[in-house]
Amino acid sequence: MSAARTARTVVAATLVAGVAVATLAAPALAAPVHHQDHAATQQALDAAVADGVPGAVAQARDGRDRWTGTAGERNGNDRYRVGSITKTFTATVLLQLQAEGRIDLDDPVEKWLPGVVRGNGHDGSRITVRQLLNHTSGIYSYTSDPAFQTKVFGPGFLEHRYDTWTPRQLVDVAMAHKPDFEPGASWNYSNTNFVLAGMVIEKVTGRPYGKAVENRIIKPLKLRATTVPGTRSAMPEPSSPAYSKLSRDVNDPVHEVSDLNPSIAGAAGEIISDSRDLQTFYSALLKGRLLTKEGLKEMTTTVPIAPNAGYGLGLMEQKLGCGVEIWGHGGGIHGSTSLAHVTRDGGHSLAGNFNADWTGDTEKVIEAEFCGTAASKG
Repeated sequence: MSAARTARTVVAATLVAGVAVATLAAPALAAPVHHQDHAATQQALDAAVADGVPGAVAQARDGRDRWTGTAGERNGNDRYRVGSITKTFTATVLLQLQAEGRIDLDDPVEKWLPGVVRGNGHDGSRITVRQLLNHTSGIYSYTSDPAFQTKVFGPGFLEHRYDTWTPRQLVDVAMAHKPDFEPGASWNYSNTNFVLAGMVIEKVTGRPYGKAVENRIIKPLKLRATTVPGTRSAMPEPSSPAYSKLSRDVNDPVHEVSDLNPSIAGAAGEIISDSRDLQTFYSALLKGRLLTKEGLKEMTTTVPIAPNAGYGLGLMEQKLGCGVEIWGHGGGIHGSTSLAHVTRDGGHSLAGNFNADWTGDTEKVIEAEFCGTAASKG
């Protein structure tokens, strides 16, 4: 969730205040890569470690092919904090609730959370639940608040890493600022949107959003490494340490930041998982195992955010330089940079993690796996 990572994260909608989308070069389109050789992907992991990432891990599935690669000090079955990949889980639950007739995504937020989105020009009666999920609400992202950044992302983290934040407290940080734009007028990545989405789930179901994620996604798919930790600060085993500089200055010292109270992220980014489970989740999602046909169509209806990328309902579409179309999400939180992507048919998937938040380029891993291109230096 480091603010420093925002500027270099490529098409990875992380927990930080915004999302950086690079316009990739578009060479002559190539056919999708289906291969048993993951040498280029391994090279990209090695390049990340050469760039200063302590450890990198990735797993891929392509048909019957299964591959695990590591570089540096990592285990292939590591669990890690997935950051904003959590958003896809949250959106999936809301689409399921809509299919059951318990909510309409075009309901105003005010209907479910009266008085919560209010102040400095924010008005929950003019914002729909759908606009929360595709980031067109205009609601200010609480992770952009300078004081919050200093306390949570900067050196203040060492003192406040175990603090508990309620969803309402996070939303109130955002409400102290003006909206980014009028509802529906533009697109801007806001973590407040998904904190609110989690609050809506709780209002509809009468239970914490995490219980809905567990009962509707984790248990049915048998995701044994996936948890919604709530306020639990320790990482489950197996896992590797997570590292951060807690600063925009790459010359600052490195801190071990594995333990933290994930309530700073909530429904916007608290989930812990591993590469196996993330591939299972995204493959099942794109194959229609979790949503109705209509629900999946809604989720994959995107708002353009770059010439080569669009954002749906908690799900991002990206067309790679070789012409391959992938769907998924990226995620970042202290000392953890994650990726999870799959082709539209759900047949070729990739998930992985760097245990650092100030260096490394996950986009190179993505291009290597789906396009077969070796990661270039620089």
